Amino acid sequence: MKLSQRLAIPATLALAVLSALPAAAQSRGFTVRDMVALERVSSPVLTPNGAVVIFAKREVQPDGSKATTSLWQRNLRTRDLAPPSRLTPEGWNVNSPSLSADGSTVYFLSAKSGSQQLYAMPLAGGEPRALTGMAVDVDSYHVSPKDDRIAFSASVYQDCGADLDCTAKRVEANGKKPASGVVHDALFVRHWDTWNDGRRNTLFVAPLPAAGAQPVVGATAISATLAGDVPGKPFGGGEDYTWSPDGKTLVASVRIPRPHGKAPGNDEPWSTNFDLYRLDAAGKARPVNLTASNPAWDAGPVFSAEGKTLYYRAMKRPGFEADRFGLMALDLASGKSREIAPKWDRSADGLQVSADGKTLYVPAQELGQHPLFEVDIATGSVSQLVGGSSVAEFDVKGGTLAVMTNSLQTGNQLFTSQVGDRGADAAAQMRAITKSASELLPEVKFGQAEQFQFKGWNNETVHGYVVKPWNYEEGKTYPVAFLIHGGPQGSFGNGWSYRWNPQTYAGQGYAVVMIDFHGSTGYGQAFTDAISQHWGDRPLEDLQKGWAAAQSKYPFLNGDKACALGASYGGYMVYWMAGNWNKPWKCLVDHDGVFDNRMMGYSTEELWFSEWENGGTPWDNVEKYEKFNPVNHVKDWTVPMLVIHGQLDFRIPVEQGLAAFTAAQRKGVESKFLYFPDENHWVLKPANSVLWHDTVNDWLKQHIGQ
Repeated sequence: MKLSQRLAIPATLALAVLSALPAAAQSRGFTVRDMVALERVSSPVLTPNGAVVIFAKREVQPDGSKATTSLWQRNLRTRDLAPPSRLTPEGWNVNSPSLSADGSTVYFLSAKSGSQQLYAMPLAGGEPRALTGMAVDVDSYHVSPKDDRIAFSASVYQDCGADLDCTAKRVEANGKKPASGVVHDALFVRHWDTWNDGRRNTLFVAPLPAAGAQPVVGATAISATLAGDVPGKPFGGGEDYTWSPDGKTLVASVRIPRPHGKAPGNDEPWSTNFDLYRLDAAGKARPVNLTASNPAWDAGPVFSAEGKTLYYRAMKRPGFEADRFGLMALDLASGKSREIAPKWDRSADGLQVSADGKTLYVPAQELGQHPLFEVDIATGSVSQLVGGSSVAEFDVKGGTLAVMTNSLQTGNQLFTSQVGDRGADAAAQMRAITKSASELLPEVKFGQAEQFQFKGWNNETVHGYVVKPWNYEEGKTYPVAFLIHGGPQGSFGNGWSYRWNPQTYAGQGYAVVMIDFHGSTGYGQAFTDAISQHWGDRPLEDLQKGWAAAQSKYPFLNGDKACALGASYGGYMVYWMAGNWNKPWKCLVDHDGVFDNRMMGYSTEELWFSEWENGGTPWDNVEKYEKFNPVNHVKDWTVPMLVIHGQLDFRIPVEQGLAAFTAAQRKGVESKFLYFPDENHWVLKPANSVLWHDTVNDWLKQHIGQ
């Protein structure tokens, strides 16, 4: 299907201005300390008339010890250069903004009282007032269409029903037990970075108090009869459920554990069968499964304005978390559903319905970027609305588009435009509301990025990016950081990351090469599917050919001074390369990688991942788990290796990293082990991020210079 581009956002509108500044103003490269200290903007929300945009801004103390998030606003009807103004008071740390139906009231969550509760304040300014005083944290919420009730999620013991005090008291009592042991009779025993204590995310509905009234403390449990989490763990949020326009029901995406075998266990750890359930807002009628016919993942419900149609995203293959999310329309009267754009070979990452009900706004990965698309509901035709970067979040109201974009040159930046703008100079129609990284750090020069392509496995086109070092000069050569993305169904494309950011390497004087090998997302579902049961051959061929193609195209790459780095699947590939393609590399860096693939199948928590990727269970498919198992090639390890792992990583348990470090040490291979007792699959704490980058950069400097 042909895609047409309408609005292109450059990496930053400030680049043209900055390029005219004296060279002395850009005197150094980007560092991890810059990255940690940068303000981060998110969560754009427009008033119904599109006149005002609200957004969240996270700021970090200069020493990196504390971060706070506040809400800011900008009136879009004024064309002056005044910066956005702060909305929430100093000292408040808030998140999850939303607006009342008339746009006069701002809702948000804050733990100001000691637990996370819902607050409201006038958009015109004033003091926040607490709307809830629940005995447990309010984790996510949606205010009803008439602003008279709140649907919220909380982690509770479901047998407590609507008694939130019951959960709070049980949690307190469990902490005082003399014995610390816990008996489990079903998986999940632990998930992502948390041990299972029996609580589930559950939906409740409560009235919103009138002005001057005390915060509401009671609620009706509407999903407690469903033995599943709403939102789903570990990353689900408010996008997992929604109010109907009449306020009588809600629809939520829920995975219901089903019995398995003779033991008390269930299939939850190897099932991706999320269904959409209609829930009675009064808690009286039984939940109704609206998508029972689909055994795969149904997600992201959104109602049409009149409430007759439910739009959502759906996969088709059970057990495959990286299947394509198609766009679906469910006629609620007949119960019949249809796919809206079945020929569009991209996976929808979200959706919003236009005011006239004719269009879906949909972000999706596309050839190394993450644009925003318009999808015609009637015909299924697709056109690109915002491109040239990666769209992180967006909102469309009152004819206004608010969009957060990022790129390889900048973190999130908020732009606004009128939907329907046309013209040759599309970028000029986008109005920058917040600053780019270049504007926030005028003394920093960022490495310039360029996408390239080559013929990889099966003679198919594969894409990659090269990032020049910040101090690039024509005719010189530079050591290389060869970055390998995780997933494996992921992408290292034109986007900004706070964990694996190529600018932190370019800022040290290294060139960076990244390959979107087979298995990457944004290149069609067949391309994504190609890696399953082929972890060690097809992507390795792409990496080898991509490395050769990059060196041929970019003579400034010094192939004799290169280190390979990767995390998760990228870490698996680093271990695999250590025994199967180690000659080009002067050093290796592995973060939370899979070292023993068969043990991974027994010890990871979301079992569907390993079982899909290896064609079944590890006891029925031993040969497939062992075919591309790095542990079988340790005898060929020779390259110096830095291994990094977090204790709270339950996706790829820490024993994988310890085993790899043990192997390297016992082999006599130069090696180091960086251990984080308080980090999960990611390194999130600012001080730990600094230590991570300092350790990695020292390792690279030791082996390839700079």
